Amino acid sequence: MAEDKKLRWYNLSLMAFVMVWGFGNVVNNFANQGLQVVVSWVLIIGLYFVPYALMVGELGSVFKEGKGGVSTWIRETSTPTLAYFAGWTYWVVHIPYLAQKPQNVLVGLGWIFKGNGDLIKTLSPMTAQLITLGIFLFFVWVSLKGMNSLKIIGTVAGTATFIMSILYILMMIAAPALRGVQIATTDISLHSVIPNFNFAYLTTISMLVFSVGGAEKISPYVNNTKNASKEFPIGMIVLAIMVGVSAILGSVAMGMMFDANNIPNDLMMNGQYYAFQKLGDYYGLGNVLLIIYAIANTAAQISALVFSIDAPLKVLLADTDDNFVPKGLTKTNKNGAPVNGYIMTSILVGILIVVPALGIGNMNELYSWLLRLNAVVMPLRYLWVFLAFMLLKKAKDKFKSDYKFLKNDKIAFGVGVWCFIFTAFACVLGMFPQGVETFSSPWWFQISLNVLTPFILIGLGFILPVIAKKKKI
Repeated sequence: MAEDKKLRWYNLSLMAFVMVWGFGNVVNNFANQGLQVVVSWVLIIGLYFVPYALMVGELGSVFKEGKGGVSTWIRETSTPTLAYFAGWTYWVVHIPYLAQKPQNVLVGLGWIFKGNGDLIKTLSPMTAQLITLGIFLFFVWVSLKGMNSLKIIGTVAGTATFIMSILYILMMIAAPALRGVQIATTDISLHSVIPNFNFAYLTTISMLVFSVGGAEKISPYVNNTKNASKEFPIGMIVLAIMVGVSAILGSVAMGMMFDANNIPNDLMMNGQYYAFQKLGDYYGLGNVLLIIYAIANTAAQISALVFSIDAPLKVLLADTDDNFVPKGLTKTNKNGAPVNGYIMTSILVGILIVVPALGIGNMNELYSWLLRLNAVVMPLRYLWVFLAFMLLKKAKDKFKSDYKFLKNDKIAFGVGVWCFIFTAFACVLGMFPQGVETFSSPWWFQISLNVLTPFILIGLGFILPVIAKKKKI
C-alpha cells in the first residue's frame, strides 16, 4: 500500500467506532441497569474492551494473510479440529441473532406505518413469531438471489442511524437549557450511578460484553496502518474513549429522558423509537425525527439480517476441509449462495423462532428474552479470540509481529486468561432471567432455554464431521 494511502490512527478509530458501536447498546444496557450502567461502562471498557481490541490487533498483525479470522488464528496456533469448532462457533452463534433481526424489522415497520409500538404488542407471541419467521424466510430467498444492493443500502442506513444516535445525545443533553425540558430522573448523582454488585447486577454484565464485542472486525486493518506498533494502539485507545464518551453521555441522556427508577418495561423493544419521538416533541418537530430514524434503522436491520444469513456461513464453509464439513453443504447456486447451508440455517432459526412462543406468553417479554439470549450466546465466539491469543503467547518464538499488545509475553498471556474467564463468567450468569418472578413457570422455561440453547448449538458442531467422514467412506 502506498505510504499516502496508509491508515492513520484517527482513520482507524473512526472506522472501528462505526463498526463496533450502535445506539441500541446504550438503550439496552440502560434498560438493564438504569443509571448504574455509567460506572459499568467505565469498568467494562477499561478492564475488558481495551485489552480485547489490542489483542485482536496483535493477532491480525501476525496472521495478516489469513482470511478466516478466528478460525485461521486457531488453525495456525493449534489444530484443524479446533479451527473447525472456532469456525462453527462463529457461525452458529448467529442463529439467535438471525431469530432476533426479523423481530426488529417488524417493530420498525410498526413505528414507520403506525407511529407507535402497538403493532407487535397487539399480536399473540405465536402469531408475531410466525410473521417474523415469514420475514426471515423471505430474506433467505433474497439472499439466494444474491441481492447485494440491500447490503449497500444497509451500510448507508446504518451510517445514518449512527449519525442520528450521536445527534440524539447532543440534542437531549442540550434540551433542558435550550427547551426548558424537565429531567426525568431527579437524582443523577455519584450515589445513583454506583452499581450494587449483587447477583441481579452480575446477570446483566453479559449484555455489556455483547455490546462491546466484535473487535475482531478491526483485525484486517492492522497491517494497513502507518507504523502499526505505535498507531494501532493509539487508534484503539481513542476508539475506547469514543465508545466510553458515547456510552456514558448516552446513558445520562437516557436518564434525563426516562426515569431511571421507573424504566418502561418495553424499553428494550421500543426504547430507540421512544427516544426520537420524545426528542421530536421537545424541539417541536413532531414525528419527523422518529420516522427518519425508524426508516434508517429498519433498513439497517434488514441489511444486517441479509449479511448475517450469508457471511458467517460462507466463512464456515470456505475455511474448513471436507474432513469436517460435508461437501453437500458447500454446494452453491449460480449466484454463489450455499443453498444447503441456507436450508440448515433456516431449520435452526425456525426452531428458535417458534419454540419459545410456546412458553413465553408476552411479546415484550419474548423480545427481551431473545435479546438477552443473544448476549449469552454471541460472546462465545470471543472465547476463541482469547484462546488464540493465549496460544500465540505460548508459541511466542514461532510467530513474528510488527505490533505487540504487551512486550512481556507472560503478562500478555495473563490478560488473555482474564478476558477468557470474564467472558465465560458473564455468559454463565447471563443465563439467569431478569425481570421474571423467580421459580415461576416462565422463569423455569426461560432458564431452560438459556442453558440448553448454547449447548445444543455448539453440540451440533460434532455432527457435521461424523457425516463428512461417512460421506468419504
